[in-house]
Amino acid sequence: MAGKTLSIVIIIVAVVVVANSAFFALDETELAIVTQFGKYIRSVEDPGLHLKLPFIQNLQYFDKRVLEYDASPAEVLTKDKKNLVVDNYARWRITDPLRFYQTVKNEAGAQDRLNDIIYADVREEMAKHDLSEIIDIRRQGIMDAITKKTALRAQQYGIKIIDVRIKRADLPPEVEESVYKRMRAERERIAKKYRSEGEEEAAKIRAETDKERAIILAEAYKEAEGLRGEGDAKATTIYAQAFTKDPEFYQFLRTLESYKKVVDKETTFILNSDSQLFKYLEKSDK
Repeated sequence: MAGKTLSIVIIIVAVVVVANSAFFALDETELAIVTQFGKYIRSVEDPGLHLKLPFIQNLQYFDKRVLEYDASPAEVLTKDKKNLVVDNYARWRITDPLRFYQTVKNEAGAQDRLNDIIYADVREEMAKHDLSEIIDIRRQGIMDAITKKTALRAQQYGIKIIDVRIKRADLPPEVEESVYKRMRAERERIAKKYRSEGEEEAAKIRAETDKERAIILAEAYKEAEGLRGEGDAKATTIYAQAFTKDPEFYQFLRTLESYKKVVDKETTFILNSDSQLFKYLEKSDK
């Protein structure tokens, strides 16, 4: 009886072991390939429970999710011969588990291969652009070009490059200050040029304004003199008409006006008795 029980236990254990070796579960975040004596049998990409030959078939698991490659900062040379320390990263995923396994084996091997590919493409692309373009206006275009190149080269390893991005692009400390000085000098030169052009334009505007002002004043003076002449002519005509109508009265008015202009409390006159100015000041005997 004891021997029979032991046999049953052994059978159950054997069945469990065989079943455990024959069945495997694949998570939704995983990919797997089945090999037999090191030879590829098939790829498994769908999550769930799967079957393989126990003991003689083995599994290689791979991460199905988007993975990140983070490179160490490295120096590159720009088109204008400037050394630049570039710190970049990439996002990638495994699309062909068999090719991935055959070429790089695992994620560590993939990281090493990506390091070679991405650094080479970053260095090549940076060499096509000046420093100012890399740190300013064309960075997005540069990154798109690098992503396209690395994606094509990574396909042979069963890898899809999603994107490559620059986290930081700095000058080496030993040349940073000198480059900044040259950049400041260049900006100051450009600013000086703009100020000079502005001053020249301002001088032109002032000269044109002064010219217009002189023309306006001259025309205004001309018009004023013309109006003044017309007024004097009309006044002379009126005086002449008044004089012809009553010369004696006109002479009397003009004499009174002269008194108003020349006579005040502080004025002393010494006149001849026959002076025209004295004519209306003498007392009448009547």
